[in-house]
Amino acid sequence: MERREKFETSSGIELPNDFNPQNTTIDFENEIGEAGEFPYTRGVRANMYRGRFWTMRQYAGFASAEESNARYKYLLSQGTTGLSVAFDLPTQIGLDSDDALAAGEVGKVGVAIDSLEDMLRLFDQIPLDTVSTSMTINATASTLLCLYLAVARKQNIAFDKVSGTIQNDILKEYIARGTYIYPPRPSLRLITDTFAFCAAEVPAWNTISISGYHIREAGSTAAQEIAFTLANGIAYVDAAISVGLKVDDFAPRLSFFFNSHNNLLEEIAKFRAARRLWAKIMKERFAAKNPKSLMLRFHTQTAGSTLTAQQPEVNVVRTTIQALAAVLGGTQSLHTNSMDEALSLPTERAARIALRTQQVIAHETGVADTVDALAGSYAIEELTYQLEQKAVDYIEKIDDLGGMLRAIEQGYVQREIQEAAYEYQKAVETKDAVVVGVNRFQTEETETIPILKVNEAVERAQIERLRALREKRDREKAENALTKLENSAKGTENLLPPILDCVENHVTVGEISNCLREVWGEYREAVTV
Repeated sequence: MERREKFETSSGIELPNDFNPQNTTIDFENEIGEAGEFPYTRGVRANMYRGRFWTMRQYAGFASAEESNARYKYLLSQGTTGLSVAFDLPTQIGLDSDDALAAGEVGKVGVAIDSLEDMLRLFDQIPLDTVSTSMTINATASTLLCLYLAVARKQNIAFDKVSGTIQNDILKEYIARGTYIYPPRPSLRLITDTFAFCAAEVPAWNTISISGYHIREAGSTAAQEIAFTLANGIAYVDAAISVGLKVDDFAPRLSFFFNSHNNLLEEIAKFRAARRLWAKIMKERFAAKNPKSLMLRFHTQTAGSTLTAQQPEVNVVRTTIQALAAVLGGTQSLHTNSMDEALSLPTERAARIALRTQQVIAHETGVADTVDALAGSYAIEELTYQLEQKAVDYIEKIDDLGGMLRAIEQGYVQREIQEAAYEYQKAVETKDAVVVGVNRFQTEETETIPILKVNEAVERAQIERLRALREKRDREKAENALTKLENSAKGTENLLPPILDCVENHVTVGEISNCLREVWGEYREAVTV
């Protein structure tokens, strides 16, 4: 088989035939540094996985709260060390299950959560003081956090004993994903209110997971993933400081979320470059003093966009390589995609294989036995340097445009991602980029694997429960709580306490979101060409 004539990474970094001291830019003796020391290129802890493994999460949630609860208990029994909740689309965009716009979507891509009753069923017999929970939720993140805290209160668990993460990254929704509700500026207020509330009340909670994952899934390069993610991070830090928060009061609880793609060496270098660049940004741009403010801690998920419906069992190989890159790059938390996710939500068997992939890497390969095993590799260090420089160029361009909010409003970031996605798709179609089983190495055989299907009865049952809740709750208390929230939204006070009061009085996710829609309006995406 002929090889291509030009060898380069997704970010356009040309690869020499042989990396060696003559064609690298790094001063190896002075620039590599140590793990656990600024700028943390080699990791945020001096002993990395020799102290403890990364948190092994499996993203899960479908149909009803009861079915998702059963999946969580199964995963915990199989060695998962943290939960990761997928919510259905109506929950993500602040619609109750009986909303006309929610029809056909209830419980389909995640679990349906309308109220505190649903959240109590979701975490039934799962003690929130011993399990760390990550929730992939953005526009309604503050509401879902309050629901989680209300469950903790029902379990008689103090808020300072609760740990986990909400994604809460609305800027990347405008860029790449689309599950926004409100315009950017009030959305940023919800985020900074969450920073302030958790700093005071829920100190072990990661208040945001600044996400490059969806930026990469939309088609960005590795360098763009670093740059646009960190530029979003800069915008959040600026927003928090602008409302009076001190950087070292909230920055230690910032976390990040990255994609792990197929190019093993580039991905390892990407994680190292992102960590180094963020440390410099926090120290030089924001004058952070607390070492924890400088540490880029991140969760990784293997690349869903690389999974193929053709020959789905080959996805196990892709996921293994991507997971290995994340571990060699120093991730703090990892989700491995299941082989069937190009076809459906994961079956229990597929999810177990994905979890076992992490466990084999942790316990059988030896890569977790030493810190930053590839440090000093000419290829890794040069790629780390080149990716950092390309990311810096993008961030400087965004600064010239007036910051990330202005860059998004002007469509700059979206256009850059669209162009990168177009170039990759062209390469696939011309077979310059090989996708095994899709544009080469196809087979005539049709592989059949079990598919998880959500029963249509789930939606009907969810709607019936929701309507019964509205009938039996104390209507006056619910209405008073919503009125307080509306008045708070019109003013400047922190919105988390009135949202918490709402959910504890059985106000629904849709009702809270509609209250805020009435005050702030809804965002309409500008067309970019």
